[in-house]
Formats: sequence, C-alpha cells, structure tokens
Amino acid sequence: MDDIFGMRKGLYLLFFLSLSGVVCVSIRYSLPEEKKRGSLVANVLKDLKFEPGELLTRRAQLVSNTNQQYFRLDPHSGNVLVNEKIDREALCGLADPCLLLTKIALEKPLEVNSIELKIEDVNDNSPKFSKNELNLEVPENVPTNTRFPLESAQDPDLGGNSVQNYTLSPNEHFRLDVQSDEFGSKYVDLVLEKPLDREKQAHLGLTLTAVDGGVPQRTGTVRININVLDINDNFPEFTQSEYKVQLKENSPEGTLVFKVEARDLDFGSNAQITYSFHRVPEKVRNLFQLHQSTGEITVLGPIDYEEETSYYMNIKATDGGGLSGHCKVLVEIEDENDNAPEVSLISTSSTMREDSPLDTVVALFSVTDRDSGENSKTSCSVETNIPFALKATGNNNYQLMTQRPLDREKDPEYNITITATDWGSPRLTSKRTIRVLISDINDNPPEFEKSKYEMQLWENNIPGLLMGSVRAVDLDVEENAKVTYSLLPSNASGAPMASYVSINSETGNLYVLRSLDYEQIKDFQVTVRASDGGSPPLSSEAVVRVSVLDENDNAPFFLYPLQNSTSPCNDLVPKSVEAGYLVAKVVAVDGDSGQNSWLSYELLKATDPSLFSLGAQNGEVRTRRALTERDTNKQRLIIQVRDNGHPPQTSTATLNILPVDGFSDPYMNIASVSHEVIEEEDSSLTMYLVVCLAAVSFVFLICIILFVVIKMHKKESSFITALPHFPPTLPEIPETGVDSQSGSLSRNYRYDVCLTGGSLSSEFRFLRPLIPVFSVGDPKVSENHRISSGSQVIPEQVEGREPREQYIMFKHKVVQLHNAEQNFREYLLSHIAVVRNQQPSSLQAESEKFS
Repeated sequence: MDDIFGMRKGLYLLFFLSLSGVVCVSIRYSLPEEKKRGSLVANVLKDLKFEPGELLTRRAQLVSNTNQQYFRLDPHSGNVLVNEKIDREALCGLADPCLLLTKIALEKPLEVNSIELKIEDVNDNSPKFSKNELNLEVPENVPTNTRFPLESAQDPDLGGNSVQNYTLSPNEHFRLDVQSDEFGSKYVDLVLEKPLDREKQAHLGLTLTAVDGGVPQRTGTVRININVLDINDNFPEFTQSEYKVQLKENSPEGTLVFKVEARDLDFGSNAQITYSFHRVPEKVRNLFQLHQSTGEITVLGPIDYEEETSYYMNIKATDGGGLSGHCKVLVEIEDENDNAPEVSLISTSSTMREDSPLDTVVALFSVTDRDSGENSKTSCSVETNIPFALKATGNNNYQLMTQRPLDREKDPEYNITITATDWGSPRLTSKRTIRVLISDINDNPPEFEKSKYEMQLWENNIPGLLMGSVRAVDLDVEENAKVTYSLLPSNASGAPMASYVSINSETGNLYVLRSLDYEQIKDFQVTVRASDGGSPPLSSEAVVRVSVLDENDNAPFFLYPLQNSTSPCNDLVPKSVEAGYLVAKVVAVDGDSGQNSWLSYELLKATDPSLFSLGAQNGEVRTRRALTERDTNKQRLIIQVRDNGHPPQTSTATLNILPVDGFSDPYMNIASVSHEVIEEEDSSLTMYLVVCLAAVSFVFLICIILFVVIKMHKKESSFITALPHFPPTLPEIPETGVDSQSGSLSRNYRYDVCLTGGSLSSEFRFLRPLIPVFSVGDPKVSENHRISSGSQVIPEQVEGREPREQYIMFKHKVVQLHNAEQNFREYLLSHIAVVRNQQPSSLQAESEKFS
C-alpha cells in the first residue's frame, strides 16, 4: 500500500515538474534481466555530481514512466536498486533494444534527471519444440536422400541466445540438414542416407536436439518415432485426369460442387485414400473445401462471376502407403443478375446560364453493367418534370440536354437523377445524381417592398438624422443583384431635394440634411431609384413621403395686451359695474399646430385676486364682484398663457385696469403707465392729466372767444358748441334720420379703427356724445329734428328775435358748454385707458347704462 502511495505521489510530482519546464539531465545504464530484488543497478551520486546526503535533503524520488516500479532509490547512498525482478521477454518481447525510462525528481530547487536503463538479454530460455514427440511413417522403398521436413524449435531469447544449431542422435540411416532463410530463421530437414529395411528394423527412435548460443548453452529436445512401412507398389488413380463442372455464382456456403473419387489396388492401409488440395492458391482454398475422406468439393466462400469466371483445382489422392495420384477440376461460374448498372460521367457542365438555348449539352455519361448477356443490357431515364432530357448516342453513351428554357429565379439549381435499369431477372436499378447550377443573367429589375413609403420626422431634428430606410430586392444574384439607391432630382419649398435628403447608395438609409421647421414645411416627398449592377442595369422607383411632426417649439404670443410692447396696456372699467362684467378679452396665438397650439389662460398675479376672474379658454377678464370704494384706482393683472405641448411653454403679459366714475367711453390717447416703478407711473399720469386739462381749457377758451366774435358779427348765425378734439369718424345716419353731413353727432355708437405702432391687430374704439351737439341751422330745417341723446330742441332760426332773448339763449348755451367741459375733465381724470376687444353690443349697453 505504501509503494502504491509513493508511486502515485511520484507521478504527481513528475507531472508538476513537466509542467513547470524544469530541464532534465539524462543518464544511461545497462542491466541484465532476471536480476534479483535488491541488486545494485548504479550509484547516481557520482554521475549527478551530488554530495553525500544531498539526495536525502532534497527529498529525491525515483519516478517510473510505467505503472510498475521496477527500481527504487536509496537516498542515503545514492544506489539505484532492483525493486522487482525484470523479465525482458515479458517486458519487451522481440523488441531490441529493451529500454526502461525512469526519473529522479529533487526539490529545493526543483530538478528532474532522466535515467535510461537498457535491459540486456540473458540466456534464460531454452529452445522448445511444440510437441514432445514426432511420428514419421517412412516406406521401406523410399530412395536415399529423401528429405523429411521437421518442425523447428522456438527460443524467445534474442541474437546469440536463440537457436543456433540442431543435432541428431547417432544412427546409420538419417542425417540432419540445417538451412537458414532470408530472415535468419533455422529450418531442419531429416535426410535419408541409407535405405530402410523393414524386416531388419521396423521402428527407429531418434532424438533431435536444438542448441542455442548462450552461455551456458541451453538445449531442447524432441523424440522422433519413425515407423517403416511395408512396400506400397500401387498408386491411387482417378477415373479422369480432368473434370469440368458448372457452378452458379452466389451459391450459398456448403453447396456441393463436385465429388472426386480415386481407387488403389493395394490392401489394408495402402488402400485407404485421403484427398487433399495440391498446389492450390490460397484464394481457392478460401472459396472451396475438400473433404479428405469422401472427396466432396463444397462452397466455402462467396462466389462472384465478376471477379473470376472459372477456377482450377489440383486434387491429390494419397493412400495409406504414402503414394498419391492427381487430377484437375475446372469449375466454371455461371453468371447471375447480381450487379446493378453503373453510370460513369464522361464530362459535365456544373453551371449553365439561364439563357442557354435549347438542346445545350449538360453532361456526357456512359452506362455499364458487369453482368453478361441479357443481364448486361441497360436502359436509362431522367425525371419528366425538369427541363432536361436524355439522348442516346450509341454504345451505352448518353447526352443530357436542355429541353425547356431555364429560369434561375424559379429554380436556381437542379439535382438531376439519372436512373439506369438492366434487363436481367430480377431487374436491378442504380441512380446517379448530377447537380447543375443555373448561372444568373440580369433579367429582373430591383423591386421595392412597397411602392410608397410613409416616414415621419420631428421638426428641429439634428442634421444627418436617419429618417428610415427603403429596401429593394433583386431576384438576381451577385452583381446583377447588387442594388444601388439614388434620389431623383426634385424640389421641395423651392429648394433642391438634394439639400433636404440624402440616401446611402448601398443600404437605402435616408438621412435628413438640415433641421426642418414644421411651420415652414409640413411634408415633402422624394422619389428613390434602385438600380442593379447588371449590364445593362435595370431599375425601379418608389415614392417616399416624409411628414414633419410638430414639436412644441413656439411659445404663445400675446396679441392683446401686446407682448413686449413699450407702451403699457390699460383698460377702463366703471366703478358701478356688477359681478360678471366683461372688462377685457386677452388674445394670444401659438405658431405650433394641433395640441401644441391649444391655449389656456391663467391669472398669475393681481392687485386684488378677488376682484377679477380670467376665462381659462376664452381669455375673458370679468369682475368677480361689484367694485367698492376700498378698491384701488389701478388694478394690475399679470396673465400667463400656456400651450398644451410637452413640455408646455408659457408667456406672460401685464394688463392695467383703471376703475373710473362717469364712464362715457370716449376715444382718447392713452397715458403711458410705466411697468418698472410705481412712483414713475404716478408722475407720468399727473403730467398727462395736466397737459390734457390745459389743452381742454385752451380749446374751451378759444371756442368762447370765437363764439362771441361770431355772434357779434353775425347775429343771424347759429352758435355751435365746440367739441373736444377727436379723430375723425366715419359718417353715420342718426336715429332721427338727419343726414350726418349736417355736422351733428349721432346718438349711435361710432367705431373707429386705430392701428398703433407695433400693433398686430385692429383696436376698436367707440364714441358717444358727451355734450349736446348743435348743427348750423338751416332756415328750412324743421324744429322737430332730434339731434342726439340729451339734446334740447333748438330754434332753427334766431333772426328776428329780440336782443334780450338772444342774450338769454347765448348764456344758456354757455352754461351748457361749461357743464360739458366739467364732465369731460372728470372723464379725463378718471379714465386713462381705452377699452379694447369689446363687442359693440356690450359697449352700447355699457354706454347707455353710464348715461
């Protein structure tokens, strides 16, 4: 058990050392076989140049390359000793030289030293015969110098230790003749030197000794018993010297072929005949068997007519006296239909063009059958569902030709099976398949998967972005199927299509070359052409429609109040309004489309959040409640508009609302209100009020002076009331039917369109009369004309009246004019804004309510 463990440990160590690549030193020793256990082989200390004890300290181990540990190492002395007895013949057989390899493994450092042991042969085996006795029967009339071959002795030793000579015990009749063949083997024959005489000596006993060349010599012996037979003077005789028989091929084993018979006129053992093959090839011995007693020849192996049509056999009949007779047997083999026809290709075209003309030869082949007669006649055919046919050319030769046009796209290759059938019974068939590849011609244009492609692209794209791809398939192959893509010239929005889109000529990938804006171009289409690499090239076209998808890239823009305007936006609201009163309508637009353009309004900040509300959808600013004295005279609303995009975008605008008393909605210039500092707003408003009051007072004074002058110079003229300076209004027919050309202001609301600097929309203004309006009277005009709301009936003519009456009327009109001036001054002080974006009906209702 310890030896096995040590051996395994040594093998593992050897394996590790071999992996580590430690260099080995080789030592050679020789050792005779059959050494006893513990015998000294060699001392490795001197050869390895080690100090005494070094093997022990370095834990030296002796590792064998075989499973058997024949040697062991003494680490104290360095002696390599025999561990097990070695038998060279068992270990190496006849191999020479016989080598055993082992290794000495050492540690610290790791080192491996190889030991090569040559096992030398010793003469430890004696020659040996296969039998202990040999029996020979020799007729007494055998002539001298007759040779009787004897069995050679066998010796497993090599070289000089093997059999070197034979000796025969002394006798007067026989001698030995030893010969060597080309391989050095010894053969021995027993040679008759002196005729035998059965009457004198009927039995001879000889001893044959085989001697090897070893030291000491070893011998082997065999006893030769020679029986001297009586004279046999009659030979066995066959009825015929030659026999001829027929045998069908493929006859089963044991089939009787023929029975030979010989006769001997002698008696006794001399008349007992034994049959055997004589000088018959080994091939015949493997196919036929001869019964030694009966002379029956039977089938032993397979009989094939195609390999051999006949067999000759020499039959020997030997009687008991050793005399023999001979005859010949000729076995003729009859053919059977056991071979299928064979198709042999002479030439073939493995590739055919698909435009090959009819009757083009594809292959030449011949059909042969190894059988004979009718069994060798053949017929040939191919399938009927292929565009090929066979044509016989004689001597079992055929041509395979095209019969119908070829189409590679339908059938790129054909596996043509040729079927050959013989005429034997039963009929045998063989098949041969010829593979024919159809080469391509450019007969198919590329075809797109779709005739029209739809692609979508978000606006603001990155230039060079992949939009999509088109794919065309060409049923041809190789260069004929190599598709190249290109764009046909066209325009989109006045620019060449090549500036918008490019296409990869190999892959069909479409790339956008510029960043697109949905608001400028919503879609476009391009025509793609796919051309193959054939000659001439074929092509097809497909239309690609690209839809640009809108992104939320535009923030809403306020039209009212005008966004980014340098002038503030002010709206007036009477202090007497009730809840739900429409103050203003906020209007915004968004350059995007669809959901991105849906707008919603939100009131971000207000001076008094409880006073006004904002419609989320329509942008209407309405009062939540009635105004009170506690409410400030200026309300500031910060309004945010948000679109419905993702992410949403917003814009803000500021709307100033001024609650006023005596609201009469005149058209007036708007005093600028600063958005930056409240103190600047108040100072600007005060300045504009002072200017307006001065202007009104100046106009009023001029009107009084003019009125006095006119009345003084033209007593008969009617006086007119000077109006504040308004922009000119369009003529309108008053409710009373008086022509507007008379100079009177209609009671109906008058509208006028003003476009301020930077405005994007019309701003509507309406007017209603502030003071009674008097037209210059026509003497023919009736007194019943209604001038306007709140006006009095004025005499159309003042001529002929008394001066006092004229003075009273003049004074009355001056008072009215003064009251109008006071009302207008209050209006200017309270209303520094213009109502915008209000329907005429709502303005009219508000005006009537204010009146």
